[in-house]
Order: sequence, then structure tokens, then C-alpha cells
Amino acid sequence: MNHKRVHCYTGWQIFGLTLLRVLIGWHFLYEGLIKIYTPGWSANPYLSGALGPLAPLFKNIAHSKIMLPVVDILNEWGLVMIGLSLFIGFLTKPAKLFGILLLLFYYLAYPPFSGLVANTWVEGNYWIVNKNLIEMAALFVLYLFPTSQITGLERFFQGEDAFIDKVYPK
Repeated sequence: MNHKRVHCYTGWQIFGLTLLRVLIGWHFLYEGLIKIYTPGWSANPYLSGALGPLAPLFKNIAHSKIMLPVVDILNEWGLVMIGLSLFIGFLTKPAKLFGILLLLFYYLAYPPFSGLVANTWVEGNYWIVNKNLIEMAALFVLYLFPTSQITGLERFFQGEDAFIDKVYPK
């Protein structure tokens, strides 16, 4: 049996999901650009102070003359590309997945678990749930309810019938 998927969103749902996508995109884009345009920026201090379950790996990367520059470039440009993709609504499925992965690394570097001593990289006092986990969940929701084909540049690569079917299902 061949089932055709049809997305039927209300105007407010489309607005809400698009707003969430654009805001997260802006956050990623801004964070990446700040890193790129800050002279001498490096992930070294962040990775060196990691406390989570992957702390030994992060600390090894921080002390590697080969891996650290690679991680710096991937972090800077990964943030920019994920952010730009989400902001304009183009190639958003992979951007959402890479965004979740990047946020997972941030979460695991400084997880808000009891017993870990917080340092300058941690904002506020959290227990298990922090902004990285919330943003991961938001990206997961956006992954499940894609609207880029309706309100992003992706709609220009599908044809008019696909756009109309998503907004006004038969």
C-alpha cells in the first residue's frame, strides 16, 4: 500500500514552527560568526575544562596540535552553516541533525549533573536540563514537523503542486 504523506498545518502552526526554526538558526549563525570574527578564538579553554563523560577525549583534542585547529574550524563553520541553513530554510534536515549532534557535544562537555563542579562555562544552576538540551529537543521537534518546504527556500525546489498540497491538502 502506498501512503502519501500530507502535512496539514494551520497558519499559526506554520508561523510558530517557522519562528522557532529562524530563531534557532539565528542563534547558531550568531555564535559561529562571533567565533570567526574574534581574533585568536579557540575551543581550547572550553575543551580543556570539560567535566562530562567525554572529558578525556575533549582534553586530548584541546592538547593536540593537529586536532584542535580542525575542531576550531568545524565548530566555527559548523555553527555558521547550520545557522544559515535553518535561518533561510534550505537543507534543513541535515542541518537539524548536525545541530543536535553539535549541541550533544556541548551538553556532554559540561552536563548539568549533580556532583560535577561548575565552572565559568556553565550558565546558571541546572539539574539535567539546560539550554543545550532544550535546543536539542526543539531541533528534534522541527525535524518531525518540517516547514522549510512551506516557508523556506526549499519550497522553490519542489514545484508549485507540492507547496499547495502541503498548505491545502486535498
